[in-house]
Amino acid sequence: MPRAEAATRAARRAAKGPAHPRVPRAAAGKAALTRRLNRVEGQVRGIGRMVEEDRYCVDILTQISAVQSALDALARELLEHHLHGCVQHAVRSGDGDRAIAEALAVIRKFGR
Repeated sequence: MPRAEAATRAARRAAKGPAHPRVPRAAAGKAALTRRLNRVEGQVRGIGRMVEEDRYCVDILTQISAVQSALDALARELLEHHLHGCVQHAVRSGDGDRAIAEALAVIRKFGR
């Protein structure tokens, strides 16, 4: 990445306020998330092949539904880690109101 682009990104991060505290995932948890993402990626590529092959619409829609379900499950797992890790850490360090507001905003996105 060119230096100017890196500097621009750093400036954007600084303008947003303090960095969010990160609570690292256990290696096994990170590996499980990566496996899930790889599986979803394969499903999406499969949907692309189905479209290219002019497969039956209902079969494609069924696969799209499966991908959406897999992504929803992944999102719930990430949200759980965020609440039990990141938000809990923020509450303990005195920055709980901001972290809770941020978590609620993310949860609202899934309620649409």
